[in-house]
Amino acid sequence: MPINSTIIDFLNELKRNNNRDWFNENKPRFQDIQVEAKAFYEEIKQGLLQFDEIEKFKMFRIYRDVRFSKDKTPYKPHFAGSFSRSGKRLRGGYYLRIRPGESFLAGGFWAPNKEDLFRIRKEFEIGDQDIRDILKAPDFKRIFGGQLEGEELKTAPKGFQKEHPAIDLIRKKGFIAVRKFSDKEVLSPDFLKEVLFSFQTLGPFFDYMSEVLTTDLNGVSTIE
Repeated sequence: MPINSTIIDFLNELKRNNNRDWFNENKPRFQDIQVEAKAFYEEIKQGLLQFDEIEKFKMFRIYRDVRFSKDKTPYKPHFAGSFSRSGKRLRGGYYLRIRPGESFLAGGFWAPNKEDLFRIRKEFEIGDQDIRDILKAPDFKRIFGGQLEGEELKTAPKGFQKEHPAIDLIRKKGFIAVRKFSDKEVLSPDFLKEVLFSFQTLGPFFDYMSEVLTTDLNGVSTIE
């Protein structure tokens, strides 16, 4: 099913009226639209299961935690959901946010723990040709721009040379492929198809990273 324009319309109104009085007055509308949005995310999950193993699906709440934020608006004017891959063998996850003018999908490794981050960096230090080939593949380049996004250090991490040829990858703290969508693309009948094709394109990247994170530097498995 395609995304209904009423979802974008409601989120646009919420952006302009991000307060509890307006939201409470329009809560019945929100509840109906939320059902539609959840159904769309469920379709994504079912599509993912055709080519990957998904352990967990999470739909994020629209309510913001404002306790430690300068932005005190109480609601997120978007829908978002994540899909985690299954078990110890398959690492990484998928994400989709639907927000007027700022929709995007992403896949990868948002904030690897200290041990995983070190293991990834050591792999890139030893050799970066495999990951470069994945990033330069035609579909990956067309859909994700041939690059990974994510927070990164300004210089080399401790123990790594700042002149290393792979320092652009080594200094990253996250490894995420991102594709942005216009509202017109979100409302297109082909949006679900495009989301799933984009996620499927991440297959070689996930396979490579999962192998790195489940083996030691000698290629010996670290899982039972």
